Amino acid sequence: MSTEDTAADPGAEAPGTPAFDPDVAWKLSPHVSLRPESFGALAYHFGNRKLSFLKTPRLVEVVERLVEHPTARDAVGALAPGERSSYLEALASLARTEMIVPA
Repeated sequence: MSTEDTAADPGAEAPGTPAFDPDVAWKLSPHVSLRPESFGALAYHFGNRKLSFLKTPRLVEVVERLVEHPTARDAVGALAPGERSSYLEALASLARTEMIVPA
């Protein structure tokens, strides 16, 4: 499970962006809008102007419901054990681009 960013270096953290910790609470940034698409959703950050593709409807659901869970790890807990790490990697990518932020 991954996201795709339009940034030149999608692996680079934005200055001042906290490292992704799956054992803390996260939420969709208030500066981000999700536009549903057949593949999942487009995420646009109005502050840094980054665009990410959430490539599955299930990833969209996880992102939208992050705030309901005490940790990101709990947010992916209902997924099959073999899927959890890839979803946590996708969330880490979204954190690097500030699409999700600590809650």
